[in-house]
Amino acid sequence: MPKRVDHAERRTEIAEALVRVAGRRGLHAVGMRDVAAEAGVSLRLVQYYFETKEKLLLFGLEHLSEKFGERLSARIRAAGDSPGPRTTVEALLMTALPTGEESRTFHHLYTSYAVLAVTDQTLAAQPFIKNPDAAEGALTDILRQAQAAGLLQSGVDTQLAAAGLLAMSAGLGTSILVGQRSPESAAAILDDHLNRIFRTVDAAS
Repeated sequence: MPKRVDHAERRTEIAEALVRVAGRRGLHAVGMRDVAAEAGVSLRLVQYYFETKEKLLLFGLEHLSEKFGERLSARIRAAGDSPGPRTTVEALLMTALPTGEESRTFHHLYTSYAVLAVTDQTLAAQPFIKNPDAAEGALTDILRQAQAAGLLQSGVDTQLAAAGLLAMSAGLGTSILVGQRSPESAAAILDDHLNRIFRTVDAAS
């Protein structure tokens, strides 16, 4: 009796091959043939599951996003049973910084995709490019809840603060990747900025 193929598992294996080869060579230099070789499967099989390079890149980045979510959840759990809003925001921003192999690959490929999408309309049309809007919305909601609980400094615009924090995190991440700044320096900058947003009563939560 032939072995039953787990299609979801096979798609994930191909996505992980994409991540590995793109992490070494850069997203711009990766083709479906390269991914097939990395995964140890035929080009035809990669094309069967993903049809186009754009769909393969989208799935690979979504896979990275899922891994990001797992790392974020683990960091929040490690903070205790009832982490406060500042702790949750810190967890989000610190998980995004490229301080380890997985986070460096995530930041590298995420940034590469955004740059490629500037001149590639097919990539720009993919739904992944809208993910930053979702992150900004989620962070804004956390800040609004903190504001309602009296945990923010007076006069904070939660939407502007959320957008600024994410932009700062992205810029700091790139500066770490290129060797301009250490992870410790980036974390100190984020902490300083959070002190300007949150009241000190939530600093220990």
